[in-house]
Amino acid sequence: MTARLIIINGGSSSGKTGIVRCLQAVLPEPWLGFSVDDFVDALPAVMDGGIEIGPGGEVSVGPAFRELDAAWTAGIVAMCRAGGRVIVDDVFLGGAGSQQRWLDAIGDVETVFVGVHCAPEIAAGRELARGNRARGMAEQQAYVVHEGVTYDVEVDSSHAESVDCARTIATNLAP
Repeated sequence: MTARLIIINGGSSSGKTGIVRCLQAVLPEPWLGFSVDDFVDALPAVMDGGIEIGPGGEVSVGPAFRELDAAWTAGIVAMCRAGGRVIVDDVFLGGAGSQQRWLDAIGDVETVFVGVHCAPEIAAGRELARGNRARGMAEQQAYVVHEGVTYDVEVDSSHAESVDCARTIATNLAP
């Protein structure tokens, strides 16, 4: 399977970012890597209808967030249409609905969807060690992000190294 876009979905602290970096290293061509965290970091610090993270790690987004997210998604797809190869590290908080948002934007761009699974207790330990996430987010997202989502490749980062997950993904990209 050849691809111009790889969308990696998994909960917070599931290991997606490490997998993206390793995937960039093992793939023969250069790939750009973008994360939903890049998008969130680019948002204004204060924005009505933006993103809110509750005390237990709950994430809620409003209409302003959704509008900017649609523009970001279209921009990623435009880079692929312009000849770039892009890996996106995302968190499908809406499960199948989040995947559908990508499918609507992608059109005929060759895309591979990758699911990164991680046991909730392991993701929670990583979350605690990171120190930059609201506690509870990793456990809350561990399963919900995969509900109803269809993948081309799935990996479990609970006990596998990022490079091994990346190699599994790369193997599934070979034509």
